[in-house]
Amino acid sequence: MQEMQEIKDLAFEIANLVDDRKGEDILLMDLTNSSNLADYYVVASASSDRQVGAIAEHIEDELEKQGIFVKRKDGHRSKKWIILDYVDIIVHIFYKEEREFYKLEKVLANSKIIEFNAAN
Repeated sequence: MQEMQEIKDLAFEIANLVDDRKGEDILLMDLTNSSNLADYYVVASASSDRQVGAIAEHIEDELEKQGIFVKRKDGHRSKKWIILDYVDIIVHIFYKEEREFYKLEKVLANSKIIEFNAAN
């Protein structure tokens, strides 16, 4: 298990990778005190199914270069909502309409939202 600061830093790195591919409405959610599923969620939207796939592939490729491999993933076929499970961090990349429909932020309203500003 990684140290909590390393996990938080990786969550920010993932958010920046999402931003690299022009992901929108990027949100980091700290679940350390509210969920046993993961310590952080990174949630973002994309304007097309192609962009959803491109964002997910970019994250996987860049993290693999560091020896960090996704444990489980789902949604690559439909590209409407791709989930990348890195155990301590779960990444949700939504097609805009899917995100509006599922309202994940409301479901996890007890989590702490961390302000994210893209690195320039």
